[in-house]
Amino acid sequence: MIVPPPGPARPIDARGAILGIAVLAASALAGYTYYRLSRPPRPTLYAVPPAVAPAAQTPATHPDAAQAKPRIPERIPDLTLPGLDGHPHKLSEWSGRPLLINFWATWCEPCRREIPLLKRLRIEHAAKRLEIVGIAIDFSDPVRKYAADRGMTYPVLLGDRGGFEAAAAFGMDTVLPFSVFADAQGRVVALKVGELHQDEAELILDRITALDAGRLSLKAARDEINAAIARLSASRALAGSDAGH
Repeated sequence: MIVPPPGPARPIDARGAILGIAVLAASALAGYTYYRLSRPPRPTLYAVPPAVAPAAQTPATHPDAAQAKPRIPERIPDLTLPGLDGHPHKLSEWSGRPLLINFWATWCEPCRREIPLLKRLRIEHAAKRLEIVGIAIDFSDPVRKYAADRGMTYPVLLGDRGGFEAAAAFGMDTVLPFSVFADAQGRVVALKVGELHQDEAELILDRITALDAGRLSLKAARDEINAAIARLSASRALAGSDAGH
């Protein structure tokens, strides 16, 4: 093949080059601005800090003093998220049975500590048809690996897309872990923020059993749970404070 000799060099149009760069920069800025407006940044999640002794929780110093109480829904919202099996799942799949929904992440230490308890609760309360559902607000790959390594046999839904919206549907934002307890009718009975402990879980599940059996009203179950959890939390915080001295 014969290659033709190169022709004379053409002078560079400096004004055209500058104009082209300006157009590209303007296009990039416009695209970024549109992305920021149409896709607002997600809130940053953080793990719940250890409990503070009640004496230190004054209105002036408690970090949550200025925060409004979350708007917890009356019933479990019918959210849809993908599962570890790759298929979408609705929370309504587990309707008709008591439900514990646990929001967690692989990087959250108190979340990781809860997992053996959740596995045990599912086995011990199998006769009462309790189901545990984990919602991981985390990237799917580390969640899949962590669930496999830790033998998480209960359903786990992936919240890398839609996880923040799922937390907001329960009135929560930027805090992990938290656990939602519902009765067989899908009514939210309790929401525990922070690491779930066995005495708390057993207490809540006992009241849900009484509620499902008709021995307690929903209000009575909620009132008893709130009072008992407050006592347990105060006792645990006091014991931690004494251990530190």
